Amino acid sequence: MDQLDFFLGKQEASNREGFPAYVADRLSAVKWRNWKVHLIWQETMYATPQKLPLPRVINLLTDRKEERDVAAQNSWVADPAVRIIGELEASFKKYPPIKLGTPDPYTPP
Repeated sequence: MDQLDFFLGKQEASNREGFPAYVADRLSAVKWRNWKVHLIWQETMYATPQKLPLPRVINLLTDRKEERDVAAQNSWVADPAVRIIGELEASFKKYPPIKLGTPDPYTPP
């Protein structure tokens, strides 16, 4: 997605409504508008990351510390998150990630 005009200040808003959030090599969450959908939960920085059986939905406007799961009342938020994940997977098929250990400078195939 071309964000150049946004970064150069020629346009006020980003062209994105959301984005995938990675921690290490794991898709941990998806941010969409003022919502965050966690797929993996890590209670503290030193805790073991846990894959969630059901996503946790957080309203970032009312819960900046991300303490309350509001998925039961806002299950509809999963739809845009799933769309973002689908777009990410499609982009990986079109533009595969560069494998670890690939020499630098990288020359695409």
